[in-house]
Amino acid sequence: MDFNIARIFEAVEARNPDRLCLIGSDNQFTYRQLGTRARQLAQALHQRGLGNVVPRENLRPYQSGQDHLGICLHNGNEYLEAMLGAFNARIAPFNINYRYSAEELRYLLTDAKAAGLIFHSCFAPILQQIRGDLPWLKVLLQVPDSSHHPLLDGAEWYDSACSTESGHLPIELDEARSPEDLCILYTGGTTGRPKGVLWRQCDLWVAALGGRSPKSTEEIQQYEAISLGSASGGTRLLSSAPFMHGAAQWLAFTAFGHGNTVILPRLVDRFDAEDILDTIESERANVLLIVGDSFAKPIISSLTENSRDLSSLQAIVSGGASLSGRVKSRLLDLLPETVLLDGLGSSETGQLGSQLLTPGQHVTSGAFSPAPGSVLLSEDLTRLLSPEEDQLGWLAQQGRVPLGYLGDAERTTTTFPVIDGVHYSVPGDRARFTTDGTILLLGRDGSTINTGGEKVFAEEVEAALADHQSVIDVVVCGRDSPRWGTEVVAIVCCAEPTSSEALAAHAAQKIARFKLPKAYVFVDAIQRSPAGKADYRWAVEIARRAQRSEG
Repeated sequence: MDFNIARIFEAVEARNPDRLCLIGSDNQFTYRQLGTRARQLAQALHQRGLGNVVPRENLRPYQSGQDHLGICLHNGNEYLEAMLGAFNARIAPFNINYRYSAEELRYLLTDAKAAGLIFHSCFAPILQQIRGDLPWLKVLLQVPDSSHHPLLDGAEWYDSACSTESGHLPIELDEARSPEDLCILYTGGTTGRPKGVLWRQCDLWVAALGGRSPKSTEEIQQYEAISLGSASGGTRLLSSAPFMHGAAQWLAFTAFGHGNTVILPRLVDRFDAEDILDTIESERANVLLIVGDSFAKPIISSLTENSRDLSSLQAIVSGGASLSGRVKSRLLDLLPETVLLDGLGSSETGQLGSQLLTPGQHVTSGAFSPAPGSVLLSEDLTRLLSPEEDQLGWLAQQGRVPLGYLGDAERTTTTFPVIDGVHYSVPGDRARFTTDGTILLLGRDGSTINTGGEKVFAEEVEAALADHQSVIDVVVCGRDSPRWGTEVVAIVCCAEPTSSEALAAHAAQKIARFKLPKAYVFVDAIQRSPAGKADYRWAVEIARRAQRSEG
């Protein structure tokens, strides 16, 4: 059976109306309260002319037949209300990186043809710069914040727009909500232009939001089963990542689909390890979402320096970036009652695999147990690789995959191919099977460095260097070289003075010598997105700048 996410929420809401759904720094909401607010927003959007729908059968895979609602917000109840309200109104919501420049924001809103936008007041000045370039943007809802910027021309205050509506959807809107309605997730754009991934809600539910039975991995078949299962919910989940990041959105809606409670950190405009740990302690959080080493290392430093009562914490989940072996071991040492789940996935696939670790287990990095539907495809994309084949392949998901990239027919065809009648998503990650059937992730093909006739995966080199005890953060890229064509360069942030020779000697224990960086550039901090993603364009510029200064 196919599911609509808004209907899933209502099934859980009906079973648990008074259970806490969302806990913020200065407010909290039950399932009934958040559901009511989302339906009020849906009515407000609908009454302002949004919600046009072209039947899916009349569209190409890369086309959307719905109005699009941009969300340019820090974490807060309004972010999740915006998504859920859009689902109720049959509008496709999409995420916006709130650190974008005016030019980047203009590109994204133009690419998405956004008909509506919900934004915090602090982003009003940058929106004012580009407002005249977006004639199709007709609905603007502004959420006040500590910046106290006045209302943008043509905008309405968010709460005022929603306050006069009832908590019930019009019957015609209620009945029309479809499993084929879209959710759009824009990629980070750290290696190129961001792309809008078109997910049908029914596919996203299964691929990323927990739509399978935990016992059998079979797809859940009835709304009643979701409702009954939610009765035993109540787990408290905290995301340290912003909701503009897919992993954070997916954590929240997975929690909602199972009757659990989402907790928001107190500081919402940046990652702060002290604040995250304070929130775990005060709100008795059970699950923490982080994004790889860049989030984990500050948490480790804080745990090392201060004693805390984190007895409520049962699991740490890393999504969007994998953890290095040394970081995993340190987390397990510091939190011996907590399990560690290193997740593998992407905006284009949902969950592809995971590695579950408990204290005392042997720790590895980059190896994952495949999730349902996770496969390896041959180099020429013509067949599936079996676990017995020791070949480099393309990591892929089959079946429940996105329709395509918004407005991009060519990339839709290459990234979401149909092979022997089966739909696949092949986002560009290279991997191979290990002898025990797990998947060894090597890296994104788009960040592969061709040096001296050999292929080097940037992520593999990063993992080898990240395990060095003095390395706080690292990103690896390529730059032009008269000898090698392209040479491998490591941009490194260290806690203490460390030589290039020491780093090379350490990495040489884990990777072949031809993969070792030819140069190291030491910086005070690595530039990353708020979601923890490395900015490879920034890294290449730093590497080239260092090369010019050396010459």
